[in-house]
Amino acid sequence: MMKEDIKNSSAVAAIQRIKEAEEDARKIVKEAREKTALRIIQDALDEAKKIKERHLAQAKKKAEDRKITMIQKAEKEAEEIRKNAEEEVVFIKKKAAKTMSKAVDEVLESIKRFMEKGEI
Repeated sequence: MMKEDIKNSSAVAAIQRIKEAEEDARKIVKEAREKTALRIIQDALDEAKKIKERHLAQAKKKAEDRKITMIQKAEKEAEEIRKNAEEEVVFIKKKAAKTMSKAVDEVLESIKRFMEKGEI
């Protein structure tokens, strides 16, 4: 009987060790799955962050390009307005010079008539 008890206790101990090994294996598999899931989630978050940063950088570049284009267009328009204004000033000065010259000639003629004939 004793031999049988020893065999039974060895068999029970072996079964117990197998159950513990199976439980340890399940824990290892569960931990591996959890770690893998966490790594996958972290990788996805990292990739999403990279995509967001890339799109943000592209949007900033587009906005900066638009700003530069608008500034260049405004500068060109301002230069055109300045050029037109300068041309108008030159035209007005020429016209004023002609008008002034004509007015001076008329005043001189009136003074001359007055001096010669006493009439305006």
